[in-house]
Amino acid sequence: MSLTLYLLRHGQTELSRADNFCGAGLDPELTQQGWEMAQAFTTAYRGKPWSAIYSSDLRRSVATAQPLSDAVDKRLEVRADLKEIAYGKWEGMSKERVGMEYHDDYVRWLADPAWHAPTGGELAVMIARRGLRVIEEIKQQFADGNILIVSHKATIRIILCSLLGIDVGRFRYRLVCPVGSVSVVEFTAQGPLLQALADRSHLSAHLRSLPGT
Repeated sequence: MSLTLYLLRHGQTELSRADNFCGAGLDPELTQQGWEMAQAFTTAYRGKPWSAIYSSDLRRSVATAQPLSDAVDKRLEVRADLKEIAYGKWEGMSKERVGMEYHDDYVRWLADPAWHAPTGGELAVMIARRGLRVIEEIKQQFADGNILIVSHKATIRIILCSLLGIDVGRFRYRLVCPVGSVSVVEFTAQGPLLQALADRSHLSAHLRSLPGT
């Protein structure tokens, strides 16, 4: 048996529904539909043998992880290193508004977020560094088994890029990660192998069709 990571993005929030920037500086609750996404994941995955469940310390992530944690009676391991990218002055704003008010910073960030941060925010390489700290912690503790990691859109994509050898500066353009989706990485003898990307088959057609990201 190998070590397998399940990277689950939290359920819908009002800001994800509006497709506004929502990073480490904001901590919204799940919407009713977001809570339903967490329940749907639990229903679909509660029968899998879980070795551990990890979550970002932000409420939307904890609320998504908690139902499975309760269902399988497994303690929730909360790690601040799994929180979302800090968007700085862009927090809560639409892409259109950011493009107008912080045009130069926004253009540089779109071109290469690895080395150009949101205004007053965080570089993608820093998210990679803290995210991989948690992955290393898991690898040191577990030689095999299924590990759930509940985190955020940018953070999950950056971790995936780091594990799969994709330029971190391309995280926005190479991998999708809608709300409630799960990506699966297995650690094989040849290295990390992507088994699934942004799977949402556990969600109803209605939940999959909701607007936002």
